[in-house]
Amino acid sequence: MMRELFLTLFYSGKSPIAPGTIGSIVALVIGLPLVYFSAESIFLLGILIGIIAVKQIDVYEKSGGIHDDKSIVIDELVGIWLAMGMVGFSLAGLIGAFLFFRLYDVVKPSIIGRVDRDIKGGFGVVGDDVLAGIIAGLSTLVCLKVMDYFQIDKNLYLF
Repeated sequence: MMRELFLTLFYSGKSPIAPGTIGSIVALVIGLPLVYFSAESIFLLGILIGIIAVKQIDVYEKSGGIHDDKSIVIDELVGIWLAMGMVGFSLAGLIGAFLFFRLYDVVKPSIIGRVDRDIKGGFGVVGDDVLAGIIAGLSTLVCLKVMDYFQIDKNLYLF
C-alpha cells in the first residue's frame, strides 16, 4: 500500500492519460514551495528520493511487478526536482525545466535512451530520468543566460 502510494506519487501515475506528464505536474506542484525556499535542498531531496526509489522499484519488480511500469512516476519526481534545483525559482526557469524534462524523458535522446533500454531494475527506471533532469536543468540554464543577454525578465507574472 505505502510502496504503491510512493511509486505512483500519490496515485498520479494511475492516470489513464499521460501518467508521466501528470506525475511530472504533481511533482512540480509539490516542489514549488521547496524550490522557493531552497534550490539546493530540492536538488538533494531529489537525490535522496531517487536512491529510495531505486530500492523500492527493485523490490516491486522482484515481487512480480512489470519493469518500468507506466504507473511508476516517482522517477519523474526525481528528474524534475533535479532540474528545478539547478534552475531555481523563476517562472521562466520552472517552465523551461518542466518542458525540457518532459521532452528529454519522452524522446530519450542519446545516453538517456541507452540507460532506459540497457539498464534493468530500479537503477534503469530512475537513471534515465536523472539524466533527463540534469540535461533539462543545463538546457534551461542556457536559455536563462540567453534571456539575461537579451535582458528578458525571467520572473514575469510569478506570484
